[in-house]
Amino acid sequence: MAKILIIGEHDGKTLNPSTHKCVTCAKGIPDAAISVLLLGADTAVVAAQAAAIQGVTEVVRVDRPENAHPLAATFAPQVAAVASGYTHLFGPSTSFGKDLTPRVAALLGVPQVSDLMAVEGAHRFRRPIYAGNAIVTVDADPARLLVATVRVASFEAAPIGGSATIVSRSLDLALPTHTRYVGAHSGSTDRPDLQTAKRVVSGGRALASAENFKILFALADKIGAAVGASRAAVDAGYAPNELQVGQTGKIIAPEVYMAFGISGAIQHLTGIKDARTIVAVNKDPEAPIFEVADLGLVADLFQVVPEMTRLLGG
Repeated sequence: MAKILIIGEHDGKTLNPSTHKCVTCAKGIPDAAISVLLLGADTAVVAAQAAAIQGVTEVVRVDRPENAHPLAATFAPQVAAVASGYTHLFGPSTSFGKDLTPRVAALLGVPQVSDLMAVEGAHRFRRPIYAGNAIVTVDADPARLLVATVRVASFEAAPIGGSATIVSRSLDLALPTHTRYVGAHSGSTDRPDLQTAKRVVSGGRALASAENFKILFALADKIGAAVGASRAAVDAGYAPNELQVGQTGKIIAPEVYMAFGISGAIQHLTGIKDARTIVAVNKDPEAPIFEVADLGLVADLFQVVPEMTRLLGG
């Protein structure tokens, strides 16, 4: 029987949807017993949320003051210690997971498989390569613990309805002190998280300035959407790095993705290939984005976006 440990991502109050998607991936493995590991200063609230996910049999809490902030250097040795006895260790392919799981694999002396997008067996998976232009089948060594990140854009979230057992573990483990939490600074916004949003409004270099990006924020606020940006827009300084969508940014799978002034370079398309509906607005009728768009409009975004906002009541 496969024993799978999933590293749960949370902010201390809410379990990130990426954890639900990791559970869906794990459920694809036959006869899997699925546990969710939560590290924090007090994980009682998020442990109850994790225990309610269908398919989860156990939630493991590791609460200690050093875990108040999610530092990969601090979390990694604790995850490695808990992983003993499991056959699989999964983490989400979010910024949190990509930072943490390679460290855990290194501590355990095992390789990591990145971006699992389909399960074909207990140790056989499919994952994208060459910026998503090809899909490769990977066979992992069944004699060793498999450490992997799950491409959350490729899986639906596991539903609520479970009643897993919650246990607490105390680890007699010295934690590294070379990394410490200093502070976090981010813009205050009520918009959804880019990686989990159902709707995303995204802009490219054609917006021409950070000031012009504000018209996308206004539209996004009207429809409850997150805001994204192409790498070209981020590199030009029009949008912050955390909004970047694409191969070197965030891989997302919203229900609706609206691309304004984005040409559609392959690196960007890699990040949105799993979107349910893609809407593109671009002045260039030959823009590659139209080849993948479900709905396309050849028009000036500076006319389209304000008009859409106005019609929505703005």
